Amino acid sequence: MARKLRMGMVGGGNGAFIGAVHRMAATLDGQIALVCGAFSSSPENSKATGKTLFLEEDRTYGSVEEMLAGEKSLPESKRMDFVSIVTPNFLHYLQAKAILEAGFHVVCDKPITITIAEAEELLSIAKRKNLLFCLTHNYTGYPLVKQAKYLVQTGSLGKIRKVVVEYHQGWLSSPIETSGQKQASWRTDPAKAGISCCMGDIGSHAENLLEYITGLEITSLCADLSTFVESRTLDDDSNVLLRLSNGAKGVLFASQIASGDENELKIRVYGEKGSLEWLQSSPNELIVKWNDKPTEIQKPGVDKAYLCEEAKNACRLPSGHPEGYIEAFANLYKAFAATISENKPVDFPTIEDGIRGLRFIENCVKSSKQGSIWVKNN
Repeated sequence: MARKLRMGMVGGGNGAFIGAVHRMAATLDGQIALVCGAFSSSPENSKATGKTLFLEEDRTYGSVEEMLAGEKSLPESKRMDFVSIVTPNFLHYLQAKAILEAGFHVVCDKPITITIAEAEELLSIAKRKNLLFCLTHNYTGYPLVKQAKYLVQTGSLGKIRKVVVEYHQGWLSSPIETSGQKQASWRTDPAKAGISCCMGDIGSHAENLLEYITGLEITSLCADLSTFVESRTLDDDSNVLLRLSNGAKGVLFASQIASGDENELKIRVYGEKGSLEWLQSSPNELIVKWNDKPTEIQKPGVDKAYLCEEAKNACRLPSGHPEGYIEAFANLYKAFAATISENKPVDFPTIEDGIRGLRFIENCVKSSKQGSIWVKNN
């Protein structure tokens, strides 16, 4: 396909949290252009957003249904190729279902849906329609996360024995949802966030990162989910013991009441020969430790000979020039675009990853409610 892919967007209007990040990431490599959108549940805000983004007025829509009808009426040479969904959790299922049924590929913010049944239905539709679906677990896009995966897969660390992964934030340490803070309001509302706040919002990122880097599956778990802010319905802190598919053991912590922490996602993987450590707030350093030789600090850069090809392909700059959050997001969009345009292998999180994430969330809630018993993660 010798042209840019044309992207539509649902959500991400003026005042939204993550929509602008997706727009910057999608267009970073010059492979994708935003051509239309239904940016808000308010048609007025959607129109205003489209104007801000210099879109054609007749391609800024007041609803998803209006956008699908409008785009389907255009010739194939002009209509959008895929849609990026950047709305709150509870809207994902119906919006993604409508978009897939209309014949368009989908990129969707995580979690994929509220329930496993909804996600499995989306998987069935995508397969029937032969459409791609990317779930934006964006941390898998970092070059050194791909390098960490490579070190594990090639056996450099030996058999994996233990994994510790944590994701700490402090922004929900007080009941800010009661003051009308938009992001807190829907994330702490079971009708909009689902059965979990902390585990569903950030614990699922930790789960996904663990399985992506190690290639192992979480086979069973023992979870203790807590709600420290008294007026809150859903969990804001969690501690989980894990058993992994090769016999290794793991620990996952996630908290949104860790006062002073901003976005501390960290993973440590311990093998028979060595270990690795990566921290999202210092994403350009992968610490690799050995029992019998000095510790290494691996860094990204298109000129770094020791990086695997997947890690190099995720870099854009020479050594010493930091790349970060936007670029990691962009790597998912770049891989998604290449898969559509060039039939390249899929290198982005899929519906199947989303279903595993939902199963993990459900089993954590189940374990915690039953007194932190061990439950199978299947």
